[in-house]
Amino acid sequence: MIAKMGSTTLLRRQHILPLCLLLPPLVVLAGLLTGGGEWSWLLNSDAGQTVLWQVRFPRVVMAFLIGAALSAGGVLIQGVVRNPLADPGLIGVSGGAAVGAAVYLVFASSLSLSMWGQPLAAFIGGAVALLVVMQLGLRGASIHAMSFLILAGISVNVLASALIGLMSYMATDSALRQITFWSLGSLSGANWRWNSALFAALVAAIVFWRPRLRTLDALLLGEVEARSMGISVVRMQWLAVLWVALLVGIAVCASGVIGFVGLISPHIARLLTGATHTRVLPLAIIFGGCLVVLADMAARTLVAPAELPIGIVTTLLGAPVFIGLLLREKRRMP
Repeated sequence: MIAKMGSTTLLRRQHILPLCLLLPPLVVLAGLLTGGGEWSWLLNSDAGQTVLWQVRFPRVVMAFLIGAALSAGGVLIQGVVRNPLADPGLIGVSGGAAVGAAVYLVFASSLSLSMWGQPLAAFIGGAVALLVVMQLGLRGASIHAMSFLILAGISVNVLASALIGLMSYMATDSALRQITFWSLGSLSGANWRWNSALFAALVAAIVFWRPRLRTLDALLLGEVEARSMGISVVRMQWLAVLWVALLVGIAVCASGVIGFVGLISPHIARLLTGATHTRVLPLAIIFGGCLVVLADMAARTLVAPAELPIGIVTTLLGAPVFIGLLLREKRRMP
């Protein structure tokens, strides 16, 4: 039996590299060809080429990069708090980033501030929200840490919703449209400026965390064991806070709040390859990017010619998965 299980795991891992190489191009191609218009029109007419390369291609690239960024943030936050149910949206990071961006937008419209300050405001909002959740949620006993973390995230999300509502009340008409866009999530504003920012942040995060992923593996053993290995747990938590806030802040500024991606993709990656972060992180990034591209395809086609907010699609997919994970963790409790 053990030999059979080991061979099954080996077969799964042997298929990971081909999966990583083949899945993204196939999903991106499907995203490019899905939507209004026949394939022949898209490929053989000038108008179709314009739609294909100037409208759909930046949008599909943004969808993949946002999914990758949210998934990377999910892997980092789950590793540092040792909780498979932690998600940047669920524990308030996305809500905090949206609050920061909304506050900046309201005051930028009246003070003529540069819109390049939005990512910084979103980063600060996400970092503050994550710090509050970690302070509230990681103070309980270890057996109740998951419950404390989720309750703290719910509290921060409720506060963020109230603050966004307040900003909506104070906002001008144009700012109100932007805030509504953030609260539901949309990729209609895709452009190469945001794609460049997302790509730079994602590459920087991968380069920074690649040599530190073994440290996250050690944290899975517990804080006491990690400290006995010479690991500064507090420093790792601060680093995770900063990078998660950066990744989620830029993603929220670009597309609004897209929930549950950072929960689903790391979970799928762990099912396929185990808990080792050197394998989980790249696989989760690929799955997260493909998941958002597929969700955007559904958002563009389910109610065509209208378009569903992508945040609704990912929530409809992610909420049942979260409930299933919650029930599984409940069964594991003594």
